[in-house]
Amino acid sequence: MNVTINEGWKNHLNDEFEKEYFKNLAEFVKSEYNSHTIYPKGKRIFAAFDHSSFDDTRVVILGQDPYHGPGQANGLCFSVNDGIATPPSLVNIFKEIKEDIGNPIPNSGNLERWADQGVLLLNATLTVRAHQAGSHQKMGWEKFTDRVIEIVSAEKEHVVFMLWGGYAKKKATKIDASKHLILTSGHPSPLSANRGYWFGNKHFSKANEYLTNHGKSPIQW
Repeated sequence: MNVTINEGWKNHLNDEFEKEYFKNLAEFVKSEYNSHTIYPKGKRIFAAFDHSSFDDTRVVILGQDPYHGPGQANGLCFSVNDGIATPPSLVNIFKEIKEDIGNPIPNSGNLERWADQGVLLLNATLTVRAHQAGSHQKMGWEKFTDRVIEIVSAEKEHVVFMLWGGYAKKKATKIDASKHLILTSGHPSPLSANRGYWFGNKHFSKANEYLTNHGKSPIQW
């Protein structure tokens, strides 16, 4: 796996790329792409970083795994390629945005428009085998993406972290709450949302209010 990542991020992550665990991870990922169908496409593994540079990142949304169905994953958590049916969790995200700030539900589930505004759409695991959810977990990706969260927390100020569901909430321990905003709620998946743990969290208006209060441009959700 050749690491081709936005230069701004590379400057902050170079040390990670030289560590033994990452070299082992890179070998594993390379062999997986050579022998299985893996998502997303190789050039999209670090898409979250390429769309949202280190300097521009002002919101971090955490997911867990890339989508494992054909044509879905594009390297951004919760996002799918244009022309792909919007997954249930993302439908619920769009519904909450409509209720929270009034934006209409878009036809496409491609969230590049968020990423290009400085929303880091980060999955904990950046690759997955086709039709095998979680197949690349515990191979080193989580260690890498945890380090990304720690670096953003340590080296930036006034970033909004959106932690949805039990898995994401555990990452709060890696974030300095004294200089960032941590928003937590249930996961937007139907199982959680329909039990009252997602709708009404107003994360999108809260994020924009926080950004505006700290002299940053709000996100056009």
